[in-house]
Amino acid sequence: MSKKHPNKEVREALRYAEEKGWIVEEATGHPFCTIKCGIAEHGRTHAMSVNSTPKDPGTHAKQIRRLVDRCNPKSRKD
Repeated sequence: MSKKHPNKEVREALRYAEEKGWIVEEATGHPFCTIKCGIAEHGRTHAMSVNSTPKDPGTHAKQIRRLVDRCNPKSRKD
């Protein structure tokens, strides 16, 4: 991830996602970036748009971590 999210909590959640093997892609327009698990079979269910200015950054960070943790590690191709 080349850009730095303006909120510390969201930044840490994005770092957590990257450490778990998630792909963080820069976005154009309103979203700051998009994260996805990288397993093609999971499709859009394991992807999320990350807001540049979320209403509640703490909750947004928790949503990112929850989505990352929900990805079944047994199906990950490491």
